[in-house]
Amino acid sequence: MSTQKQLRCCFITWLSMQKVKLTPELIAPCGMNCGICISFFGYTLNGRKRKHPCNSCRSRDKQCAFLKKQCDKLATKQIEYCFECTVFPCETLNVLDKRYRDKYGMSMIENLKYIQTNGIKQFLKNEQERWKCPTCGGIDCVHNKTCYTCN
Repeated sequence: MSTQKQLRCCFITWLSMQKVKLTPELIAPCGMNCGICISFFGYTLNGRKRKHPCNSCRSRDKQCAFLKKQCDKLATKQIEYCFECTVFPCETLNVLDKRYRDKYGMSMIENLKYIQTNGIKQFLKNEQERWKCPTCGGIDCVHNKTCYTCN
């Protein structure tokens, strides 16, 4: 791993321990806001501490963690976001989106449509407010509604 990539990963990890400021690097191609994900905060869904927090697929220069190797256009970097694809939303994204809407009240497809219409800057501003912890101003986790800054 290059020094620049190592520094970027260290920075993202440091951010996850602070009051997170959401950045474009934290928005996955599939529309997942990695800054609100339990893995980003360094925990598993059963509450155990992870050995290493996830730094987001963009900061690691990896394929989308959710869509994995199921999308050639993402794999070959032909598109930056799924909404740029001619088959948006694909079946894989629809299945993932339904799970997140049903379990967590969050839609990756709606995120992507918002970004497409309003831009990433406005999306990040809205997300920062939407997931803001009412106690400390940190970010609440989408998976368990816990703020890891003050809890």
